[in-house]
Amino acid sequence: MAYGPNQLSSRGGRKWPGELAAQFTHPLALLLAAAAVLAAISGSPVLGAAIVGVIVLNAVFAFFQELHAEHAVEALAAYLPSRASVWRDGSRQDVDAVTLVPGDVLLVEEGDRISADGRLIDGSLEVDLSTLTGESQPVTRTTGKSDPSVPLLQVEDMVFSGSACLGGEGRAAVTRTGMHTEIGRIAALSERVGRDASPLEVQVKRVAKLIAVVAVVAALAFMPLGVLAGLSLAAAVSFAIGMLVANVPEGLLPTITLALAVGVQDLARRGAVVKRLSAVETLGSTTVICTDKTGTLTQNRMEVAGMWTAAGSGTASDDGRLSWPEFGTDDAGALARTLAATAARCCTAEVTPTGVSGDPTEVALMQLAASFDAPAGHGDRTALFRFDPRLRLMTTIDTDPDGGIWVNTKGAPEAVLSRSTQLADRSDQTRAFTADDQELLNRVIDEYASRGLRVLAVARRPLPDGSPPPSTREAAERDLCLLGVVALLDPARPEAADAIVRGHRAGIRFHVVTGDNGSTAGEIARRVGIGTGPDGMVTVSGDALNAMSEPDLDQLLTLGPEIVFARSSPEAKLRIADALRACGEVVAMTGDGVNDAPALRATDIGVAMGRSGTEVARQAATIVLTDDNIATIIDAVEEGRRVYDNVRKFILYIFTHAVPEVAPFLVFALSGGAIPLPLTVMQLLAIDLGTDTLPALALSREPAEPGTMDRPPRPRGEGVIRPALLARAWGFLGVISAVLVLAGFFVVLHAGGWHLHAATGVGAPLHHAYQQATTVAWLGIVACQVGTAFAARTDRVSLFSIGVTTNRLLLGGIAAELVLAAALIYLPFLHRVFGTAALSPTQVAVVIPYPFVIWGADEVRRWVQRHRAVPRQVRSPIASN
Repeated sequence: MAYGPNQLSSRGGRKWPGELAAQFTHPLALLLAAAAVLAAISGSPVLGAAIVGVIVLNAVFAFFQELHAEHAVEALAAYLPSRASVWRDGSRQDVDAVTLVPGDVLLVEEGDRISADGRLIDGSLEVDLSTLTGESQPVTRTTGKSDPSVPLLQVEDMVFSGSACLGGEGRAAVTRTGMHTEIGRIAALSERVGRDASPLEVQVKRVAKLIAVVAVVAALAFMPLGVLAGLSLAAAVSFAIGMLVANVPEGLLPTITLALAVGVQDLARRGAVVKRLSAVETLGSTTVICTDKTGTLTQNRMEVAGMWTAAGSGTASDDGRLSWPEFGTDDAGALARTLAATAARCCTAEVTPTGVSGDPTEVALMQLAASFDAPAGHGDRTALFRFDPRLRLMTTIDTDPDGGIWVNTKGAPEAVLSRSTQLADRSDQTRAFTADDQELLNRVIDEYASRGLRVLAVARRPLPDGSPPPSTREAAERDLCLLGVVALLDPARPEAADAIVRGHRAGIRFHVVTGDNGSTAGEIARRVGIGTGPDGMVTVSGDALNAMSEPDLDQLLTLGPEIVFARSSPEAKLRIADALRACGEVVAMTGDGVNDAPALRATDIGVAMGRSGTEVARQAATIVLTDDNIATIIDAVEEGRRVYDNVRKFILYIFTHAVPEVAPFLVFALSGGAIPLPLTVMQLLAIDLGTDTLPALALSREPAEPGTMDRPPRPRGEGVIRPALLARAWGFLGVISAVLVLAGFFVVLHAGGWHLHAATGVGAPLHHAYQQATTVAWLGIVACQVGTAFAARTDRVSLFSIGVTTNRLLLGGIAAELVLAAALIYLPFLHRVFGTAALSPTQVAVVIPYPFVIWGADEVRRWVQRHRAVPRQVRSPIASN
């Protein structure tokens, strides 16, 4: 066929062999591979195999975690029906939807899902465009002239592939099929956008490169120094291998992976399903949240927000109940009850044992009637004239409980007012509807509309006893008596306002990106607290955004106000996300519709609604909220910050031990072998792959420190390793640990009778004393690890402020670490593997104070740091005055 099949196409699946192989070329994976080779060279193939196992498991796990996010285009196909009704060769035919071509005449009826984009040539339809616009309110499509200045999705005679017909019937000339349709364009956009590396992924690669440079430079620099100092070539090579092993943190990558996996589990329990591990950390650095309106800030249902009658205006309280503070409360209340009962009768929503079901607007009207204790059923219905999209009216003829027969009408205010000749000023009293009344009603309606409310007018008239009911709606919808108008709003989620406050406190800005009109979206944004800061809020329409240049958009996004982007298209959402990221922002964008899929994939964090969202949005997103609760996004931000802080804590923990691990080899090399090697390569591996891992993993479960959500987001380019962290790890805790470890080694070795250049090799009289001294050095590093683990739990505050024993996992990890240490020291078969020896109680007592020295020293450092900051905090307000 000239136009190709009417279906969505994909560029092809993932190149999974290459992408899986790419997981093995991560810098830390390469470093782990180097460690595996070194372990094998050092005579420990079992440890080498274990490291290889870690590399494989981590790569496969990461690959399958990301595999789930690649099915958005496949999910889009579910919105396209397999069959379609067309008018061909002078008759109605049922054909495969894939065979539709431009020029076909598509027959559309209530309940159909539309198969292609087309222009109505006959009839009138009520269409659900939520798959394309994200807005739940049905729209009317009728034949007529097109306005070229109106965005395509708003053209009144256009229907679109993937949308559903809720009412009416008509014929449409097919204009576009397949990938040329609006839903096909969204599919193309979804495939076009790629995924950038998360901030943590970038930082981990930088850390890996830093570690690699330090390890290689240290090995290459000090090996010739060792030869010059008198080491043999074999000893110098052994020294270089030790330096590499000491500087490669074999446990870093699996510990980061496990920390992120734990964060994923925690978020899942709180209602957020994370599909990519690194997304947990990215959330913590979020600076801007672009949120949809319907279903995200709102409850995706309608609620009465106000009511006007000639006897008084009603206003809705926070709990949805109406009151009349102005005047004539009794009259106003009675007339409002009549209005509510009439509106409820003019509905097709059904009262079921579980509640009211049907159109959200009609459900709200029936709930309003119930709040007045007015009849909420349809009563004895004589006739029904369904909602006509052209007339924008619906009318029923019902018998009330007193036996009276009434024509009940509701619809667009201008349509009802034009058919009204009377105005009710009491529940039982009417008067002529005048031009002054019309002018007053216009002001009331405009005021409601300016607040983003949907306005319905309600009218009725009695039928004379014994007269037959009107047979046509023209005869029914005349000489009506206007009862008043009802204003409705999709109410804000009750938890949204608190979530916005928490986000603002954390330095996050919120922008609303919606397909709805600016007045409605702006009102909802104001109600939940968006735009209430000193910079205020601005509303930008889709047309205004399209007319903006890129520099103008960048300037708007960097000025500071929170923005409501109204009538936004999929391209607009992509453009907004790209502009924000170009300005250095870390962007999270929420969405639930098909039209949100491209932007959900393009942003740093795409957040889809799990309950109300489409499958397409869920497939394209990085995170799916199972409770559709915007507060869960803020919880996820806090979790991301906690995970990032904990990553830094165990990086501090791991980096600290590089110094006491490297120092023994430096002492050995610089002494030219006069001082025996205080630590063996196998003992280093026992630390890096054994005693290091459990406490580091336990640090990843630390709760968030106080004030985590009271600080601004970190910049996108800020490193996970900062100079202050290196100074604390290498220049403070590491130096103290190295001094303690070497002191323990020399104390035990000297007590055994050692002196410079004394032989300590196998068969020498001092060999056993030397083995005990290396064991004390090894145990000293383990003891320093315990102290560092407690010190790393907090960055500035005292550990006593959060509780020494509050991290039970850390206590368990330390206990397991000590059991492993005891095994290496006292199990004879492990002596041969690791070169350790059994220690006497006196020798063990040498290292017992080490944890307290390390922890205590860091407590003093943090105390000094806090007290140095106090004068600046005290002087700052004075200076500002």
